[in-house]
Amino acid sequence: MGSVHPGINCVEAVIFIGIQGAGKSTFYKTRFFDTHVRINLDMLKTRHREDTLLRACIEMKQPFVVDNTNPTIDMRAKYIQLARAAHFHVAGYYFEPEVRESIARNNLRQDKARIPVGAIIATSRKLQPPSLSEGFDALYSVRIDSAGSFVVSALVGD
Repeated sequence: MGSVHPGINCVEAVIFIGIQGAGKSTFYKTRFFDTHVRINLDMLKTRHREDTLLRACIEMKQPFVVDNTNPTIDMRAKYIQLARAAHFHVAGYYFEPEVRESIARNNLRQDKARIPVGAIIATSRKLQPPSLSEGFDALYSVRIDSAGSFVVSALVGD
């Protein structure tokens, strides 16, 4: 989970993949807050702002995390292509879909942070598991165990 290939100095681009309420933003705060800029459409509000921050990170060689659902191969492609063109190490973190648990976590959110249940279900239906063939240098699976801790394991193969 480092930001450097062994023996090669490169910058890391991290792309989260998972439904709403899967723990992506909490995972960012615990694993990447001190080292990576967070690119999040909910926070930035528009694709233009998201694109501006993404391009700034790439130009400055700043490690970043795309903390969105990114459910489809097409949605992830933009980030992967831009990062790879700038010689970033591209890592994907796939939050295993657990719809009931995600809805339960979502129900604990306050006000505007709460997502309609139908949106969570819709995202789960279009969720395409990531593969290395998309252009990732590394892929990880993330799940939350019964104690509420994140369990990360490397995904191998396609």
